[in-house]
Amino acid sequence: MRANETRVHISPASARTDKQQTVSSNHQKKNDDENRGIRDSRFLSGVVHASHSWPIRSCPNTPIPLLASPSPESTCIILVKLWTFLDKIYRIQLKLDIQLRMSYYADFRCCRFDRFLIGGGFRFEGVRVSDQWLQNQFSQAQLRSLKSKFIHLKKENGQVTAVDLPPVLVKLKPFNVIFKEEEIRDILCEPGSDEGNKLDFEGFLRAYMNLQTQAAKKLGNSKNASSFLKATNSTLHTVQNSEKEVYVAHINSYLREDKFLKQFLPIDASTNALFDLVKDGVLLCKLINVAVPNTIDDRAINTKRELNLWERNENHTLCLNSAKAIGCTVVNVGSQDLAEGRPHLVLGLISQIIKIQLLADLNLRKTPQLLELVDEDDDVEELITLSPEKILLKWMNFHLKKAGYTKTVTNFSADIKDGEAYAYLLNVLAPEHSSPGAVVSNDPAERAKLVLEHAERMKCKRYLTPKDILDGSTNLNLAFVAQLFHERNGLSNDSSKSKVCYAEMMNDDEQVSREERCFRLWINSLGISTYINNVFEDLRNGWILLEILDKISPGSVNWRHTTKPPIKMPFRKVENCNQAVRIGKQLKFSLVNVSGIDIVQGNKKLILAFLWQLMRFNMLQLLKHLRSRSHEITDGYIQRWANRKVKSTGRTSQMENFKDKSLSNGIFFLELLTSVEPRVVNWNLVTKGVSDDEKKLNATYIISVARKLGCCIFLLPEDIMEVNQKMMLMLTASIMYFYLQQCDEETESTPSSVTVTPEASPAPSFYGDDGIGIGGAFSGDYFNMSMDDAASDTTCASNLEDIASL
Repeated sequence: MRANETRVHISPASARTDKQQTVSSNHQKKNDDENRGIRDSRFLSGVVHASHSWPIRSCPNTPIPLLASPSPESTCIILVKLWTFLDKIYRIQLKLDIQLRMSYYADFRCCRFDRFLIGGGFRFEGVRVSDQWLQNQFSQAQLRSLKSKFIHLKKENGQVTAVDLPPVLVKLKPFNVIFKEEEIRDILCEPGSDEGNKLDFEGFLRAYMNLQTQAAKKLGNSKNASSFLKATNSTLHTVQNSEKEVYVAHINSYLREDKFLKQFLPIDASTNALFDLVKDGVLLCKLINVAVPNTIDDRAINTKRELNLWERNENHTLCLNSAKAIGCTVVNVGSQDLAEGRPHLVLGLISQIIKIQLLADLNLRKTPQLLELVDEDDDVEELITLSPEKILLKWMNFHLKKAGYTKTVTNFSADIKDGEAYAYLLNVLAPEHSSPGAVVSNDPAERAKLVLEHAERMKCKRYLTPKDILDGSTNLNLAFVAQLFHERNGLSNDSSKSKVCYAEMMNDDEQVSREERCFRLWINSLGISTYINNVFEDLRNGWILLEILDKISPGSVNWRHTTKPPIKMPFRKVENCNQAVRIGKQLKFSLVNVSGIDIVQGNKKLILAFLWQLMRFNMLQLLKHLRSRSHEITDGYIQRWANRKVKSTGRTSQMENFKDKSLSNGIFFLELLTSVEPRVVNWNLVTKGVSDDEKKLNATYIISVARKLGCCIFLLPEDIMEVNQKMMLMLTASIMYFYLQQCDEETESTPSSVTVTPEASPAPSFYGDDGIGIGGAFSGDYFNMSMDDAASDTTCASNLEDIASL
């Protein structure tokens, strides 16, 4: 043992000695000389002193030797190195934080950044373009990038003209490998155009889109075009003729007997007749009713040989809001898109509607025999959570396993391109029509042909061709398998297990089921990344709740403290749900004795209560953005507005509250709709609402008329007949939102009282940082409306005065 190294014994009697303090002081001084980067030497000295003065309470009279006890010198060196290491981490973190703040600042320079007073945070509204169609062609990431380049160009030159664009655009991918600068100049600076005209940001975006179109034409073949689209995430779209032919055949089959459409059917798939027929809005409304019967009241559809602009727009608005109400995602589709018959958007919407129709029976409520697909009771819960597509795959694999097929089909594309899985499946479902050659054939094309011939003998509609099977068309293969399930699912109808389990599982309150449907459709209409199929099961991990909260209250979610699905650890689910509950309480929701574990456990009552408050908060926020005045938007305020509005038209109906039983006949809501738009209700179609049948007719008409105006609502006729308080509030608030939005548009368009013509521009909307309107489910695309003579005396100014006086 060296002279300067002594084994240290610690005892209560002599925790510190002068010698130890002197040694510690000397070593501290030495370490300070060796480590000049340490900011506070007193901290190290304190640590060393503390290391020699730990109290030992268990054996006060027994000195305890520290095993391999380091000397004060080595202890100090270790602490210095540790402190240096932590200091480096701090500097790295500080550097990253500065970079992050600079990126925020860059976004701030090119985007509107408004104060949002909920929770003391901010709301990032993103880049907004006044032309809504143009806004929908770009993601927010693209808009921010292009806006930054536009601002930089404008700062350099003072203004932006077409001549300034080629040097900038030629540097962007993939234009830099497709065009030369001279070619871009020839495209953008057309002969006869004034190259010196100033361009605003919208003009810059249109030039960019023009260049994209020319790039696709230059690439020529579809393979290169597809790679171009994938590389640029552009707005160019290709239309698959095979899909169009199948959708046309489906429409011809299901709507050929329609009284109005039969004069236009059958549609010729080789032409653009489908897109021309969509332009008046009737076809899609009828197709929605085929997918989900009675969604739209036929009395609300404008069906004339020649429709004016107003009537066409009403049909398109009714179609889009009804499509949302059956589960379609139409976030980036507007009424103007349908009026123009834009092929890729029209086919996308038709595809969703047909898919909903074909998958309607793929749930345990309508097909309890599906329980035959699971072996254990624990798997039933998993089956409930599956989407219709996953259930269809599970059904397909169930029969393939019985047929001796060794592979597992996981998709409707690559796994069935060779047609072998189809051959085995059809042999199990319809052995009497089997084709032995289909299984043993080594030629995929021949096998695909035999498979479709087998399906025809089963009287199944042909949703695809042999080429579609070989190409792996996902949509068409999904439609074909769904049709096979619909015609012959091969499941036992007499399974006692199915009946017992079905009776136990489906013993739900009807009201709970209706509310679950309403909230599910509302959530899916918000445009969040996750599509839900079952509210009670899909919300249990908390992730979707956080997505909803971030959508209706931007910036409220701390995403650094969340876990994204799939989540295996239960406590991670609880963490997500706890944060959702915590944010709900910050938004003043009533969540007494509610915790994250309640949501994880699937407590239906608490989940529905939470979702109702989310839905109500969203609507009140939308009204608040339009109604930026002194009064707070409350339930009572909405009720008083509705009563005052109806009274202003000379009607006598009044609503005491949202539980008023007199609302069941629907007359009050029809009068309210008439007060905000006199032409929208045809009173010749309204009944007195005495019997239940008359009440249902009125309720169905109310829902369709409200959707035709632009109200996106998810209630059912039964909700009006039974006076569901929550749904009555949402219906009234949606009508009020439409009215205030119209008043805002009129105020922005002119300071005086003028008549707004149908040729006016589409209504502007507010956009969040993902390019989706913050109005979410309650925003609609419609033209400004011209008032008739009966309403022309009431100006927008007087309307706003009426509201202010409430």
